[in-house]
Amino acid sequence: MSTFAIVGLLACGSDRDPGAANHESQDPSSPSGDLTFRRHGDLVTTLSLAELARAFEPTIVTTDDPYYERRKRFRAMPIEPILERAFGAPIDVLRRESFVLKARDGYAVPMSGERLLEGGAHVAIDDADAPGFEPIGPQRVSPAPAYLVWSRVGQASLETHPRPWQLASIEIASFEALYPHTVPTGEPDGSPAMRGFELFRGECIRCHAVNREGGRVGPELNVPQSIVEYRDPEFLRAYIRDPLRFRYGAMPPHPGLDDADLDALVAYFRAMSTRKHDPDAG
Repeated sequence: MSTFAIVGLLACGSDRDPGAANHESQDPSSPSGDLTFRRHGDLVTTLSLAELARAFEPTIVTTDDPYYERRKRFRAMPIEPILERAFGAPIDVLRRESFVLKARDGYAVPMSGERLLEGGAHVAIDDADAPGFEPIGPQRVSPAPAYLVWSRVGQASLETHPRPWQLASIEIASFEALYPHTVPTGEPDGSPAMRGFELFRGECIRCHAVNREGGRVGPELNVPQSIVEYRDPEFLRAYIRDPLRFRYGAMPPHPGLDDADLDALVAYFRAMSTRKHDPDAG
């Protein structure tokens, strides 16, 4: 599924709003910032980027970067030794885990250990050509202190290989434990609502919350009102597929979504509208 958003309603993937925080240029020899590592909610350790750079000497990594839309070079370290050090476990064990990578602005990326540790993932701590990182995105914000990049052929798609920037924490946690109230409990396997849940889980939860669980970059989609309670489903389908028909903005068209995909997403939102959980209410 292509990353999708509804501007003002849904906002996902590559058009995440990084907020107003900019970062000053860094001395490449001494990167600033920390990475926090958790296991099922409990703090495991916090490691400074300077400490990691001393332990695992950064190298120049070249990648086709989908945010910058060109070839880029970064000073970066492979993620495997970082995770081994942080969690005290070998790679073959960590590959069986599930991870969530969180950015400072609330962007959260669930990712299997098999994907994260397939090889090619690096933690970039600086831009090799523009020290302090070249600004990224329409808001021109630095991806510092750390930016997950991928270096291998076939790893350029944000759909299959997300690239969280302003990376702040990496957590071992199952999806169900992190986001239990996003699941349309009671819906049969294979139903449109369950298929829509899988689509939402695979892409949209990076930016969006349902029942206050998920990403914090885009709008909450279910409480206090579900998006299908104040927007016509036909409008939602049309807007997701081709937002530029309605307004100019950062959200790209999604011609790859077929009618069944759109119907499944709407079915998921409808199912969740009867399963509201709002810990902030009152």
